[in-house]
Amino acid sequence: MTYPRRLLPLAVLGALLVAVPLVALASRVDWANFVPLVTSPSAVAAFGLSLRTAGVAAALCLVLGVPLGLALHRARFHGISVVRAFVLAPLVLPPVVGGLALVYAFGRRGLLGGTLEVLGIEVAFTTAAVVIAQTFVALPFMVLAVETALASRSGRHEATAGTLGAGPWLVFRRVTLPALIPALVTGTVLAFARALGEFGATLTFAGSLEGVTRTAPLKIYLAREADPDAAVALGLVLVIVAVAVVALTFRRARQGVAA
Repeated sequence: MTYPRRLLPLAVLGALLVAVPLVALASRVDWANFVPLVTSPSAVAAFGLSLRTAGVAAALCLVLGVPLGLALHRARFHGISVVRAFVLAPLVLPPVVGGLALVYAFGRRGLLGGTLEVLGIEVAFTTAAVVIAQTFVALPFMVLAVETALASRSGRHEATAGTLGAGPWLVFRRVTLPALIPALVTGTVLAFARALGEFGATLTFAGSLEGVTRTAPLKIYLAREADPDAAVALGLVLVIVAVAVVALTFRRARQGVAA
């Protein structure tokens, strides 16, 4: 396919709009002290917490997102578009609004918070709150990955398996699920990356307690005034992780198309 040359300046401008800020960030790194800055006890604790909670959130997105994406794809009742809109709303919600919604759902005086408190379960301002916030914002990525993959399938293989006597669970486990593996890998990687970078909902719902809820983005935000060099160095680490995740995901997508 030919590319109109008149569009090239706009393409370059778009690339520069993304690249220049990242290059500017890298140019401000104190390279002489980079390693000490990113390996300080507080930085290691923040990154360690982020990796653990993002890993759990990605696993939850996988467990919950596959059935949810399958249900949204198969559902045919009136109003399914509204249900889908609510499920995907965290993609476009301001993070602080998402955090407030979680507070009013799981906080002490929230919709479910009182019941949880009676059961001796505290959610807000705990590590569990970080995982819930990360799952809340990352789950739509898995749902979209599953729905998109299912939409590209004709369903012929599932129908054939059904005529041979296979039940719905067996068809899902032996036919549908193996076909979804590339999409599940992509969705899991994207969900992990989104959870790793989550900030607003986490701060609002979980707070910023070192070693408990202070993830890497929160650490960067707090260091921005007190220790700008540390904030820049930690920010660059997250940029590197984000670029690596996107590159890995795009490569898998291209391989899937080529196959």
